Amino acid sequence: MTGSTRSSDGLDLRRRKLLFRSWHRGMREMDLVMGKFADAEISRLSEAELDEYERLIELPDGELLAWITGEQEVPADHDGALLRRLRAFHQKSSAER
Repeated sequence: MTGSTRSSDGLDLRRRKLLFRSWHRGMREMDLVMGKFADAEISRLSEAELDEYERLIELPDGELLAWITGEQEVPADHDGALLRRLRAFHQKSSAER
């Protein structure tokens, strides 16, 4: 079981792969962060946002998690609109718990 609440039905191949990879990161905390974001947003991402998401998903879990949680400053070369959106989504999700 992945934890995903979203079906991949109706998604193109690129989005299906990203949804799967979001829920299979290797570090459970990142599965939850990236997976929940992908469940909610993957169908609405533009091609440019998908490019940025693919770039983020290649980063090591610990590094990306530290940026998302604010434990470490995000380097300028990764501080894009999609990462800021992911951080805001995570903060909102954390506040709702």
